[in-house]
Amino acid sequence: MTIAARYADAALTLTTTNDIIAAQLAHRSVRKFLDTPVDDAQLQAIVAAAQSASTSSNLQPWSVIAVRDPERKARLAALANKQKFIDEAGLFLVWVADLGRARRIAEREGAPLDGADYLETTIIGFVDTALAAQNAVVAAESLGLGAVFVGALRNKPLEVADELGLPPHTIATFGLAVGVPDPTENAGIKPRLPQAAVLHHERYDAAAADTHIPGYDEALADYNRRYGLDGTWSGRVLTRLGSVASLHGREKLRDQLETRGLPSR
Repeated sequence: MTIAARYADAALTLTTTNDIIAAQLAHRSVRKFLDTPVDDAQLQAIVAAAQSASTSSNLQPWSVIAVRDPERKARLAALANKQKFIDEAGLFLVWVADLGRARRIAEREGAPLDGADYLETTIIGFVDTALAAQNAVVAAESLGLGAVFVGALRNKPLEVADELGLPPHTIATFGLAVGVPDPTENAGIKPRLPQAAVLHHERYDAAAADTHIPGYDEALADYNRRYGLDGTWSGRVLTRLGSVASLHGREKLRDQLETRGLPSR
């Protein structure tokens, strides 16, 4: 039934599956949490899973900050568009693209690090951080916890860096609110684009893939109506990317990366 919900297709079934795939298909963003702490043993397991993700050239260019202090969570929430669930979650993890560690190694060894000044290295920092964080979400959900990513930390990355005492050559990429889901939350498994819209064989076929978007728009509009929302997926894309204003300050990110010591030549 889970794959049917994931694609909003009651006739769809999986012939190859297991408990891990079933858990991944059941993923949903949780934005309402019970007042229950996430303990250190759970945190240890989540971070161990995160560190088990793939990493380019074993650079491991990320760090994570566990925030539990209510006042600090409140300040971070204020910086991240005042999203209430950050305050409610038992744990708020801030994922940091961290090239500072490599810079400090080079400084101690008196060695050059010219490759760190290029866009490729910055991309590696963000990609590896995201891979680790996704592992963390799967681990958290396996423990009965829920989570939601918070990209709005990039609205004010310099202020976030000050709040968390980030050293040079680092930047907060996103947050992750983690906690025990409140069963009263009115939410479900949000349908994704059909596989035929994203899966290509041998060569990219835009014309064929895009024929599936109108049907997905209808499916997502139906999902939204069930949960008191409105709009289609295409409408969401155009709203989110239609103007610079919708970036909420993130249009300045290139300059802010430079300020944080993450140049992108």
